[in-house]
Amino acid sequence: MNKVTFAATLVLAASTLPSLAFAQDVAAGKSSFNKCLACHAVGEGAKNKVGPELNGLNGRKSGSVAGYSYSDANKNSGLTWDEATFKDYIKDPKAKIPGTKMAFAGIKKETEINDLWAFLAQYTADGKIK
Repeated sequence: MNKVTFAATLVLAASTLPSLAFAQDVAAGKSSFNKCLACHAVGEGAKNKVGPELNGLNGRKSGSVAGYSYSDANKNSGLTWDEATFKDYIKDPKAKIPGTKMAFAGIKKETEINDLWAFLAQYTADGKIK
């Protein structure tokens, strides 16, 4: 096998294998969400609590859930929630949005963060699972 064919085969094989570094486990994310339940809800019928409900988080502008009283810092952050923004935020919410009302120390483990995002990202704005 020549070098070009071997390299192409290697790239193709690597791209079809799931990446262990980015593997996400929705069930583990649901378990991790237990840390959030005191303040947040998700799913059909979710309501704002101490924090806003988290349905349809992916693509939502920060500070935009109807009926929730956000801090000015959060309303004016200019953030739109997506995977990268959430993963950065959840590590240290007060560092990402200084002045936020969210009193949470953060989650540091990348695997747990990935799993939590997988769990939250599956919910549409009406609380249904995609």
